[in-house]
Amino acid sequence: MKIEEWWARCLIGFGYWLIRLWVRTLRFDLDDRGGVVQAGAQHAFIFAVWHNRLLLLPSVFRRFLSPRHAAALISASRDGGLIAALVERFGYGTIRGSTSRRGASALLRLAEVFASGTHIVITPDGPRGPVYQLGQGVIFLAQKCDAEIVPANMEYSSCWRFKSWDRFILPRPFSTVRVIFGPPLRMAATATPDEFENQRLRLQNAIMSLVERK
Repeated sequence: MKIEEWWARCLIGFGYWLIRLWVRTLRFDLDDRGGVVQAGAQHAFIFAVWHNRLLLLPSVFRRFLSPRHAAALISASRDGGLIAALVERFGYGTIRGSTSRRGASALLRLAEVFASGTHIVITPDGPRGPVYQLGQGVIFLAQKCDAEIVPANMEYSSCWRFKSWDRFILPRPFSTVRVIFGPPLRMAATATPDEFENQRLRLQNAIMSLVERK
């Protein structure tokens, strides 16, 4: 799909303004359990957040983590093209790929972008799930970059749930969004599959510890 197509441009533009209007009705509260906002002004992190909470990420970064730039890993699928264009409309970078498509090249590009001082955002159970099951890519990236991963989550005082694979969550207008940043984690070097799995579960459990509405 080419984003130059008129219907795609219209859809992206409509989505951009709808989200901006939606966000203006919401109240945001920050629960920063690891001093991430202050530390994030000095150096870059890898942020890991579940796929069903991704909608408001550009607004969260703009509100709490400006002016440091951020880039997100977006699926190389057809639908991912629309999402990537929407994220870029908010002023953030994108790297196309996933664990199933363009995985190796995407990880190399992510490492390059991180080395430039840019925050990286990954939804580690996307783009296909299973929901709340952390994939391996974020661990490989953190080990390669010697980077700290910030477990992140958003909880809503009132929301709708979709019947999608990820049980996507949409906050209702005029609800409160609680943005939660857990303490940053550094992934230990691993030499065996069991050691790697221990690190994967460590991060998965850290993100799940922030989740109240499953």
